[in-house]
Order: sequence, then C-alpha cells, then structure tokens
Amino acid sequence: MNIILFDDPTIRKSLLPLTYTRPVSEIRIGILTITEKWRKRYENSVSHRTEDYLATKYPEVAEEKNVYINGALCPDGKLIAAIDKLGDNEGIIRNGNLLVAKTSKLDLTNLSSLKTSEYEIEVALIDQPWKIFKQNAAQIQEDFTLITKGRSSANITDLHTITYGKENIFIEEGASIKAAIINAENGPVYIGKNSHIHEGAIIKGSFALCEGAHVNMGAKIKGDSTIGPFSKVGGEVSNSVIFGYSNKGHDGFIGNTVIGQWCNLGADTNTSNLKNNYDSVKLWSYEKGGFKDTGEQFCGLIMGDHSKCGINTMFNTGTVVGVSSNIFGSGFPRNFIPSFSWGGAAGFTTFQKPKADEVAERVMSRRNIEYTEQERSIMHHVFELSAD
Repeated sequence: MNIILFDDPTIRKSLLPLTYTRPVSEIRIGILTITEKWRKRYENSVSHRTEDYLATKYPEVAEEKNVYINGALCPDGKLIAAIDKLGDNEGIIRNGNLLVAKTSKLDLTNLSSLKTSEYEIEVALIDQPWKIFKQNAAQIQEDFTLITKGRSSANITDLHTITYGKENIFIEEGASIKAAIINAENGPVYIGKNSHIHEGAIIKGSFALCEGAHVNMGAKIKGDSTIGPFSKVGGEVSNSVIFGYSNKGHDGFIGNTVIGQWCNLGADTNTSNLKNNYDSVKLWSYEKGGFKDTGEQFCGLIMGDHSKCGINTMFNTGTVVGVSSNIFGSGFPRNFIPSFSWGGAAGFTTFQKPKADEVAERVMSRRNIEYTEQERSIMHHVFELSAD
C-alpha cells in the first residue's frame, strides 16, 4: 500500500506558522510525528503532497494505486480497519473534511469521481494549533501502546531515582536517569534513546522525552508534555509540545504551548496560559487574517521554527510568533509577532534574510547539521510569503 499524506489547504493555513516550514503531517504530537505514526502502522512507503516550495525536501511518490490520507489525521485501530476495507475510488469524509481516499490520482478541487461515505467515529484531526497540546496526552498514550507492544523496557539502574507506576514507564537503550522523581500513575512516561534526565528533575506523566533530548537539573514537568528529539528543557513545563532541536534550558514557565524546531527561549522566559478574567483565549489565525476565539481557557504560546527570545521575555496569553523572529527587551510584546520580526514591546523591524540565514546556519552547525541550500530556499520563500 502506497500512502501519500496530503495537506488540506484550509487546515494547512490554520496551522501556520508551524506549517510554513513543514507539511502538516510533520507536526509532532504525542511521541511521534503524524508521518511516523502512519509509517509505524503500515511499515511501508509514506510520502507527502504539500506546497511546491516544500516538495523538494518532502517529495510526493505516487504509484498506480495510492491511499491518500489527510496529513492532519492521527491513526487509530478503528480507522485503520476502515481504510483497509476501502475499494478503488472510495473515500472517507467526516464533517466535510476528506480523511482518506483510495485512488490512482487525487484532485482535491474535484472529488466527484470518489464514492465517499461519512465516518461516524470521532477522530483525532489536528486542524488547529491548540489541538496539538490539547490532544497530546491521548496521543502519547496511543503512541506509547504502539511503540512498546511486545517489547521490554530498559532498567533504571540509578539507586536515587524514585518511580511511581513503574509499569507505565518505558525506557529505551542508552537513556540516562539520575536522582529523578518519575510519576506515571496518571499517564505513561516514555524515555527515548540516548536521552538524559538530570539530577533533581520531577516528571509527571503523561510525558514523552524523545531521542537525545535532555530534562535539565531541577526541572518540573507537570504532565501531558512532549520534548522532541535533541531538545533541552528546564524550569517548569505544563501540557506543552516542543518539536525538536529547540531549547528551553533555564527556569521559567511554559504551559499549553507549542514550540517549533531550532527555537531558543532565554533564561526566565515565561508564558501566560490563563487570562486574568478566566475568559476563553483568542489566538491569531492566519486562515482568518485576524484573532480567532479558541474556545479554550488555557492557551499559551505558538512559536514557529527558528525563532528566539531573550532573557526575561514575557509572553501574553495566546501569543503567536512566526518563523525566524527575534524577541527581546522589557514588557509584554504584542500577541501576534509576524515572521522575521526583530524587536519587542518597544516595536519591531524586519529581520532581513542575510541575518536570518547567518543565525540559522550558526545554530544548526552547533548540532553538526548543515543549513543547506534547500533549507535556505524554504526560509527565503517563507520570507516572501509572510512579507505582508
């Protein structure tokens, strides 16, 4: 079965700025990205149909027969069973969204050739940024079951680490844990390959620490959080998702927050995730071109790839930061900061492409990863897309 994960144009726009630099299915939620979830379920070819400027990095590989799956859709057992029953030129929709189509070629502008049926069962469709943290606990549980089935956890050898709900803790080979408290009574805890939990860290499940990531000394992880590959976290973290290669290494609080790749939060950066009047949070919507009521009482920060903030940065409830922005200075910056912005509460100027390239190249080289011409081309395209 040849699987192609397609970007629904409306959903893709709703998920900006996170989807400026990746297809929808490359979003991490739970332990895995959505792409990785489908690969593990089917153990075969999975490619992407996305925007042209991303297609060089994420090419579509089509065959004579294909199964097109909405890139925002997370798999589960019942959905897999429904997909396996599909015949040629048949599809599944839910609430007006195309979920799956089995066909040789998919035209999203004309679905008349498809015989579609309504899927009556609830699905995890990540069509808004806040759904990433809101559904993260459920996806950690789903991924934990998938990854650990039939496998045995490595042992905790450190005599000074205390665990609760040990049967819900899974540790990959090469992980290091020292003098930590890990409580998995209310949700699973997954500790990835070659990851590190340093002295004095307190972790409450559900929680996922991906490959090569660090929980720094004295960190407090309140639960329902994911720390992506090769990221580092310290301070206080609650119900947040960090995609990978990003650092929140110091004290400070983030809650109900999503951080992209190659980001850095300066020491004592704090996000507000609850308004003083306990009202629902409005968040900037690229799809609407204005602020949209999330219907959520808790919502912190959404930050695109390659953005940074200085020490003591204070983010208001429901702040959106675009790609490759640099925020610094005292006071609260506004709660929508476009891509390639340089400044803070006192005002912003444009962070020009040569400087943005210089920083990205420097940051990535520290992890021995090249800032390629392909990456540079994507960043420059995002600069033009976000110029308004």
